[in-house]
Amino acid sequence: MPPDPSYKSKTVAAWLALLLGSFGLHRLYLYGWRDRLAWLHPWPTLAGLYGVQRMELLGQDDRLSWLLIPLLGLMLVNAALCSIIYGLKADEKWHAQHNPGLQARPSGWGAIIAVIASLLIGGTCLMATIAFSAQRYFESQVEAETANPSAQT
Repeated sequence: MPPDPSYKSKTVAAWLALLLGSFGLHRLYLYGWRDRLAWLHPWPTLAGLYGVQRMELLGQDDRLSWLLIPLLGLMLVNAALCSIIYGLKADEKWHAQHNPGLQARPSGWGAIIAVIASLLIGGTCLMATIAFSAQRYFESQVEAETANPSAQT
C-alpha cells in the first residue's frame, strides 16, 4: 500500500523548520501554498541577508546594515523555535491537528535530534543577535558622545 501524500510528518516539519524555516518552507509543507504567513517569512530573511552583504561591502560603519542584520537573526531564532515546538508536540496532538483520519505513525528519534539541533543553533543565533545589537547601540552612543563633547555634564 503506497504512503498517503497528504500525511504530514512531524520529523520532516521539524527539520524543515530548522533548516529552511526562515523562508517559511515548514509552513508551506504543513498548510500549503495558500498560507499567507508562509509568504511573509522570506522578506525579513532576505532583508537581513542584504544587511550582511552591505556590511561586507561597506564595512561595519553602515547604519542600515545595523538595522537589517538583526532581522536575519530573529528569523533564524523564529525558525528554531518552530522546530522545537513541532518536535516536542505529542504525537497524538500532532496527528489530530495535521493528519486527521490517517494512520498515526510514531515520530521516533529524528524529531528529538531536530529539537536538540534547534536548541543549539537557535540559542547561538539569539545570543549573537543580542550581542551584535547591543554592541552597535553602545558604539553609536560612544560615537555620539565624542562627536558632541559639550553635551557632557
